[in-house]
Amino acid sequence: MKKQQPQISEDKILETSWELLGEGGIEKFSMRRLADRLGIQAPSLYWYFKSKQDLYQRLANQVSKIILEEFRSEGDWKEQLTGLAVTVRSVLSRYPCSTQLMMMTLPHEPDIIRFTNRMLLCVESTPLDHEQKMQVVLTLVNYVYYFVLDDYQHERNVSAILKDQGALPGEEMIRLLDSMSESEAGLFRRMFTNGLFELMGTDGAFEFGLKLILLGIEQVIKEQEK
Repeated sequence: MKKQQPQISEDKILETSWELLGEGGIEKFSMRRLADRLGIQAPSLYWYFKSKQDLYQRLANQVSKIILEEFRSEGDWKEQLTGLAVTVRSVLSRYPCSTQLMMMTLPHEPDIIRFTNRMLLCVESTPLDHEQKMQVVLTLVNYVYYFVLDDYQHERNVSAILKDQGALPGEEMIRLLDSMSESEAGLFRRMFTNGLFELMGTDGAFEFGLKLILLGIEQVIKEQEK
């Protein structure tokens, strides 16, 4: 009896892609590994996606669509930008490697374009010119992307060190700092031993960074209105 071919679809490919990204990161992701997981030959994938980059575009588009669906903030431009930043961070944190995908792809998908347009609408009511409005959006989204990516990479680094050395990276850091002089690392050592670096990646750290950006935008608007 002829072996029945696995049933695949675009949605199944996207779902399986997220699984692989969560397991091995974007560095280990390949169309061959994806095909193996789906139980098909790699060339079959190209009936659905022209290339790996095309697949990445579609995954980024899916993330953009979810952000748009979950973003419900109203109010003035500051409230809208705050709500948008919180929503973007929340969605990116749930989808492995989604930050890298958003940074690696071009706005050539419909929901990526809608997402960019929605960000611009948040600052449409401000007196900023078009170039400044675009810069506001880029600054905000790059902050969120980097914040999520940094937290993701930190967790991976900690896991790798635990696997290789069997000890928390903090213990190695303390030994290193103790070997350095006051002038070289004194302030850093005090901040580290007081646990201040543990604030990295927290909600409080995210909100403070966002506040700095919003205050900066507000200051630019005030200066232009003088």
